[in-house]
Amino acid sequence: MAISASTPSFPLAGGNAVIRDTVRWMERAVIGLQLCPFAKAVHVKGQVHCAVSDAADDVALLEDLEHELGSLVALPAEQRDTTLLMAPGCLHDFLDFNGFLASADRLLRRMRLVGTVQIAAFHPAFQFAGTEAGDITNCTNRAPYPTLHLIREESIDRAVAAFPEAEAIFERNMQTLRDLGAAGWQALLEAPQ
Repeated sequence: MAISASTPSFPLAGGNAVIRDTVRWMERAVIGLQLCPFAKAVHVKGQVHCAVSDAADDVALLEDLEHELGSLVALPAEQRDTTLLMAPGCLHDFLDFNGFLASADRLLRRMRLVGTVQIAAFHPAFQFAGTEAGDITNCTNRAPYPTLHLIREESIDRAVAAFPEAEAIFERNMQTLRDLGAAGWQALLEAPQ
């Protein structure tokens, strides 16, 4: 594991571009477009933990994932509600990344965390089944780097209870991206700070 920090007031010693880029994406796309209506609260409270894996292959990434899962459940949600594990050095091909998710699920079972933690996947080339690679709706799950989002099940349950019609989020996100369009998405990500 190379770098680890919590948001929003994390150190950027050495100019950690991976964390900076990911937090920028989270603030502009995930929170700014309300792709996840639950993200803003935990971000503002500093309960989002960002970890950058220095893994060069899926075996090393799985070790880092195990470490981050253990760290997440060892702390109270008030201190660390969720973790973003970025892997800038491996799994650049989306199909390889997608295949890695089966190993991540096996790890959850081995650690007896099924029902406690979920893993959501984000990737620069994310593609939903049945869509074309250039379909703008794929951007709902496109992050600057291959990213595993470790989410506490209890947090999901609380968020869903507080958000009426949570099942409609997916469709609303697709429409938001269609309305924004490819040019709007690019402008959102490239706008100056």
